[in-house]
Amino acid sequence: MTRVAFLGSPEAAVPCLQALVDAGHDVALVVTGPDKRRGRGSTTSATPVKQLALQLGIDATEQPDDILRSGAELGVVVAYGRLVRPPLLGCLLFVNIHFSLLPRWRGAAPVERAILAGDERTGVCLMQLEEGLDTGPVYACADTAILPGATADSLRQQLAVLGAELLVSRLSGGIASLGTPVPQAGEPTYAAKITAQDLHIDWTGSALAIERQVRVGKAWTTLRGSRVIIWAAVAVPERPVTPAPGTVVDGCVATGDGWLRLDRVQPEGRAQQAAADWLRGARMTAADAFS
Repeated sequence: MTRVAFLGSPEAAVPCLQALVDAGHDVALVVTGPDKRRGRGSTTSATPVKQLALQLGIDATEQPDDILRSGAELGVVVAYGRLVRPPLLGCLLFVNIHFSLLPRWRGAAPVERAILAGDERTGVCLMQLEEGLDTGPVYACADTAILPGATADSLRQQLAVLGAELLVSRLSGGIASLGTPVPQAGEPTYAAKITAQDLHIDWTGSALAIERQVRVGKAWTTLRGSRVIIWAAVAVPERPVTPAPGTVVDGCVATGDGWLRLDRVQPEGRAQQAAADWLRGARMTAADAFS
């Protein structure tokens, strides 16, 4: 089997690392992000990929150049979050599992952008890494439906498993079984990193579009000058709309097209809670509205 250097950090990269080990590949080294401080204290915790590497007895490092001393035949990149520099790319073949159907949604946030755009399908691509941003030729892809109500977290985990299956399948005969990658075809779109402004709810938009924002995670609005995060909500487009957008009636918020039923919210400085419980305590008046 293949001697591999694995580059990844978040939970979404864990299934691929585990699948490589389970398939009998020799993972010589894991390259991952630095330990991060959690909470208000001084306690730090390793990335999910590093935690798994330590459990499996695999050396982990934050320095990509350590790959050159690992004896790896192949670099596998999954949600690494950093660029692999050209000098390293020139020394070793690197492949990447990307969470979209390239060339659609090249970049940092392909899962979130697919949801925000209302895409009905997405998938994963096994591609050859090169200097450009997700521009490399593709060995293979696998697609899947974006199910109604899928959140960015749930879809990302689904794609992580799909990517792990694709990776080990194409490496079943070693590097030679990867085959020859094919250049990407079609007009590319770019998945820029999600910002707080992307998640600020504009209640004059449609209920369906706002529901997609909520499914991405941390969509927010304001009430009486304080921020409220909407963690779960469902569009109710068939209900007639008469109030101004942002008005709350019986647990639903009027939008520019349809209503949004609130399920879970998080008022500023407080924990998540059922929207119905929070609304009872908020004692909203006719003058109150989300903005």
